[in-house]
Amino acid sequence: MTHPFDLTGRVALVTGGNGGIGLGIAKGLAKAGAAVAIAGRNTTKNAAAVSELEALGARATGVEADIANEASVAALTSAVSAHFGRIDILVANAGVNIRKQPEDYSLAEWHAIIDTNLTGTFLCAKAVLPELKKVGGGKIITIGSLSSIFGGAIIGPYAASKGAIVQLTKSLAVAWAVHGVQVNAILPGFIDTDLTRRGRQSAPAMFAKVVERTPAGRWGLPEDLAGVAVFLAGSASDFITGTAIPVDGGYSVQV
Repeated sequence: MTHPFDLTGRVALVTGGNGGIGLGIAKGLAKAGAAVAIAGRNTTKNAAAVSELEALGARATGVEADIANEASVAALTSAVSAHFGRIDILVANAGVNIRKQPEDYSLAEWHAIIDTNLTGTFLCAKAVLPELKKVGGGKIITIGSLSSIFGGAIIGPYAASKGAIVQLTKSLAVAWAVHGVQVNAILPGFIDTDLTRRGRQSAPAMFAKVVERTPAGRWGLPEDLAGVAVFLAGSASDFITGTAIPVDGGYSVQV
């Protein structure tokens, strides 16, 4: 019997996997035995991430892609399938944010966030479904946020996109269970990445309170997401679908 956390022989596609949370998850999947395809718009960062994964002994490749573009997503899934012969796992991680008061966003900025975070997740999931069906099922992991639960004065479009990702996850889980596909969301808390470092600069007072409210007493690290991703990517989670799991050191449960 295969170990429930063993991903040997599986192929994972991780969007936005060339840094931050995405790379932390990609490393976790690689250590569990998966081959990993990194998708991102920055080819230099893609190549660096691939090198890190190969240093762990994993088979890895990088593909330049814009997940907000349907044709680019179709080319991405075709390239990964051609390279590895299959796709078993999608981690729809790529996302962007712009921090402003709601009334200060332009429509273009609104679309830039929604199109990448929400529409991009939908396009990737839709594109990978035929590949998952070919291998008899698989796993889709979406990436929400604590802003899927909470609001914030300067993250309106981002929060809207991340809240919608949870509802999309539930709908895909119901629709695609018949194909043997489980769809679950991870909701990262305050994780130390380039993106959150920029946020701390724009709202230092708010972010200074994070550790005080977090029972674990620290900011999270990208590698803190690896364990739950391996769980959701492997057979251990075959009877779990449509869930949204906070990984936040207890931030969301403390009053």
